[in-house]
Amino acid sequence: MQIRLDGRTALITGGSKGLGLAIAESYVESGAAVALVARGEEALASAKARILGKFQGARVAAISADVGTAEGCAQAARQAAAELGPVDILVNNAGTSQRGPFMEVDDALWQADLDLKLFAAIRLTRAVWPGMQERRWGRIINVLNIGAKAPAAGGAPTAVSRAAGMALTKILAGEGAPHNILVNGMLVGIIESDQWVRRHAADPRGISWEDWKAEQGKAVPMGRIGKAEEFAAMATFLASEQGGYVTGTAINVDGGRSPVV
Repeated sequence: MQIRLDGRTALITGGSKGLGLAIAESYVESGAAVALVARGEEALASAKARILGKFQGARVAAISADVGTAEGCAQAARQAAAELGPVDILVNNAGTSQRGPFMEVDDALWQADLDLKLFAAIRLTRAVWPGMQERRWGRIINVLNIGAKAPAAGGAPTAVSRAAGMALTKILAGEGAPHNILVNGMLVGIIESDQWVRRHAADPRGISWEDWKAEQGKAVPMGRIGKAEEFAAMATFLASEQGGYVTGTAINVDGGRSPVV
């Protein structure tokens, strides 16, 4: 089975590193034009150069915008359409892991987390939805984590934001289905990404990356942490015609780590 995205344009938030960049590379390899959205201009330039170096003739836009704000979301959607054309695929991937004891999470952190993870998805979906509905074709992928289904103590605010994102996914799937707008969630377990690279760097023991990965993988039934490319492969399938009958799902991409299906 060959999965192609020829003629499609994707907007990917958090697209300069980690999972977002892996998805962007997979989309470009499959024929799509890709708008990378992130805050850091240097990381965006590096990501764009990397993609153009790997895929001759790729159409890539690097958009510096803070999607944690209404203005940033509007800018990202507007610039992506101006540079690459109407957005067919939206990947809401922006977000960092914020968690701690409930009584230590103040209002400012709650608001920032909801703005970046939930409201960014709401605002960007609102921006691209009318065009998808008019063309009767759209794909929206909300990148969540397995805490959305099985939140643990100390998991706020991220688990709450992601659970809200899962509810949003189901609502949008129901409203989008008659218009061929398919909406799905992908729930991250432990996967090699920029976030986990930072966690390794912060480990005071100074153990190697390979040893650290092996240690983290012990908590996963498959015995290892996942690869960003494995996550991107699922995102590519869901964005393709081959995934044309899949909507309203929340798929665990976690090596079996989630305690619930």
